[in-house]
Amino acid sequence: MKFTAVAAACLSLLSTAYTHSTSTSKVVLPSTFKPPQTFKNANLVHIISLEKNYVKENINVLIENVSEGPQDEYFLPFTNEQMEKIGGFEVKDRKNSDVVGFGVDAVEFDPLSDVQFYRIKLPAPLASGSQQTIGISFYYLNALKALPASIDQTDKQYLIHSFSAYCPSAYPTLKQKTEVKLPSSDVPDYTKVAGNEDTKEFPVKQGSKLTYGPFPEVPAGASLPAKVRYEFNKPVTHVSQLERDIEVSHWGGNVAFEERYTLFHYGANLSSQFSRVKWAQSQYFSPQTFALKEMKFVLGAGSKDAYFTDVIGNVSTSRFRTNKREAVLELKPRYPVFGGWKYPFTIGWNADSNNYLKKSGDKYLLNIPLIEGPKQEEGVEYEHVDVRVFLPEGAENVKFYTSAPGSSITEHSVDIVRTYLDTVGRTVLTIKARNLVDELRDRELLVSYEYSTAAALRKPFVIFSSTMAVFVGIWLLSKLDVSFSTK
Repeated sequence: MKFTAVAAACLSLLSTAYTHSTSTSKVVLPSTFKPPQTFKNANLVHIISLEKNYVKENINVLIENVSEGPQDEYFLPFTNEQMEKIGGFEVKDRKNSDVVGFGVDAVEFDPLSDVQFYRIKLPAPLASGSQQTIGISFYYLNALKALPASIDQTDKQYLIHSFSAYCPSAYPTLKQKTEVKLPSSDVPDYTKVAGNEDTKEFPVKQGSKLTYGPFPEVPAGASLPAKVRYEFNKPVTHVSQLERDIEVSHWGGNVAFEERYTLFHYGANLSSQFSRVKWAQSQYFSPQTFALKEMKFVLGAGSKDAYFTDVIGNVSTSRFRTNKREAVLELKPRYPVFGGWKYPFTIGWNADSNNYLKKSGDKYLLNIPLIEGPKQEEGVEYEHVDVRVFLPEGAENVKFYTSAPGSSITEHSVDIVRTYLDTVGRTVLTIKARNLVDELRDRELLVSYEYSTAAALRKPFVIFSSTMAVFVGIWLLSKLDVSFSTK
């Protein structure tokens, strides 16, 4: 699609809105702050998904304005521990997907309080007595613990998760229920609570799902602690640091990607020393294991020149397949990664810039995923992500937009970095994010910039001029007579 001036204007507006809505500073309120009771939850469905190695929560709630005037601020409470682990916070209208513009801010009012809040700004004030159905989704990282904490390398792994059967809310809720979705029906332990007239005891277990409720009216701030222990015989893959570099070359017509991972397995530790003999024997019948033994990276179509290294050097246990429709990098770590183990590694590949870069005059639009990473059935969580986009030397007026949750972007900047044979240095866009998960792996990152013909010719001209100056200098030196005279 041709990159027109209208598209450039739209991108500029999006960049402005994005920058405004993702300020890294928290909203500071007085220490005596309490959410005003301007809303009530007419109906609420709380869904906790434990199907991957992180916690995903969805809150679908019908809110009603019970105040005398219009209101546009809705508060959702969390504990201090949850605030450190939460990520990917997004809000949308459940009944009308065309409604956009929900603002999300972390509220800071009393650092000594265990209750903190996210403030949701509605796109338009809700009139008194009116209702709106909103969907709130977010993730918890590093929220699951292995129980038992140490097992044999052939044992099954079980995880435990603590939560509240009442959905935490700053407002009274007339009717609600909590659903817990699990990866299997092997659930040896879970908290049971008193039921109602229809059901004597909650939760109701249906296969791999537990349902608490429906509960009648629940007051604001109420909590009902619960735990569930379930089988999860898969890796608990946690990436503490992902450094992702993208280098754009106009002269080479190439976009080079490199990703450096610091990966941990946060599952159960081994109760005894790892046995290579036992591991080799088990591979003949391929049992399910909680060790991480392979990863699959689905790359952009036409990707090429893939490589896989770790701290020792090149790792040959990889397979790369590419064609016009897809490119897949399948790799095996140098050793199986069990609970408590660490595995840092690097992958990289090249791609034709025509697949990612569009041009109109001196304006360019780069469209790439914010993160890619391994595509695993069990999921992958990312604690810290640093994305650096190296633009050509002389690129100006850099703007960006990402469809990833703005609440996860902590910092962004545009700097100049000098590399080999640079004159003024390359323009680098840096984006820092935290608490992302693999479900966000294909969210777009759009980068627009201006790159003039003069800027494109600067480096070749400087190199040519320098080379000619060297040759001229050598020629002049060769004309000097430095011999001794015999007279």
